[in-house]
Amino acid sequence: MGMIIGLDVGGSTTKIVGMDNGSITAKAVVKATDPVTSAFGAVGKIINDNGLRLSDIDRINITGVGAGFPAGAILGIDTVEIKEFDATGRGGLYLSGLDHAVVVSLGTGTAYLDASKEGIKHIIGSGVGGGTLVGLCNSILGMDDAEKLSELAESGNISAVDLTIGDITKSDILGLPMTATASNFGKAADDLTREDKAAGIFNLVFQAIGSMAVLSSRVAGIRDIVFTGQIADFKQCRQVLDSFHELYDVNFIVPEGAKFGTAIGACLSR
Repeated sequence: MGMIIGLDVGGSTTKIVGMDNGSITAKAVVKATDPVTSAFGAVGKIINDNGLRLSDIDRINITGVGAGFPAGAILGIDTVEIKEFDATGRGGLYLSGLDHAVVVSLGTGTAYLDASKEGIKHIIGSGVGGGTLVGLCNSILGMDDAEKLSELAESGNISAVDLTIGDITKSDILGLPMTATASNFGKAADDLTREDKAAGIFNLVFQAIGSMAVLSSRVAGIRDIVFTGQIADFKQCRQVLDSFHELYDVNFIVPEGAKFGTAIGACLSR
């Protein structure tokens, strides 16, 4: 049996993974202006970068919002469309090594899945995700490069932006530390720097995602929560989720290679 290719096709970015006998042998990220160019370009890149021939690839499993755009086989290789939620759930379990978890897919919006080897169930979805992050930063800061925005946010002072419980009361609140956020952007003033604003936006988005993840874990009765998707790799994501781990007694996992989760799951699907 040859290599199985998993393609997670977004509007402008495609994640691609090659697997052979259940092991990852190749992976890449490709950006293009449309999903067809992105999909074909990703397959071409992985073939070129790894010295492959078309005959080395047994099948392409394609998923993501742009999966329906390529018509028929890609480069003459048998191409099968996979349901995105199934791919994401399987990929999250593979990356975490767990048999059962809430898998959170951080895309343009965010999907929350109850994933197990018995099947994948959609718990709920949210419009707050990577699109929110980039859109708010573009509107407020005039920047839309997520990597550069993450670097900018690292230098920001979140205590100048967000109102904490300690800012509004000196009395202990059962189960909540004084450093917990009472209001995102609740302390924002006219003298905020660009760095402060970026830090506030990142904190707002990841706290909203983390709160929904905790609620989803309560609904599903599962403590293990696995995060996948491109923005899961940002340092701010891990920082925010670390605070939720202690506050709500859940196990937040951001595995290495989180952005490839859905592409990996596509490889594993039949």
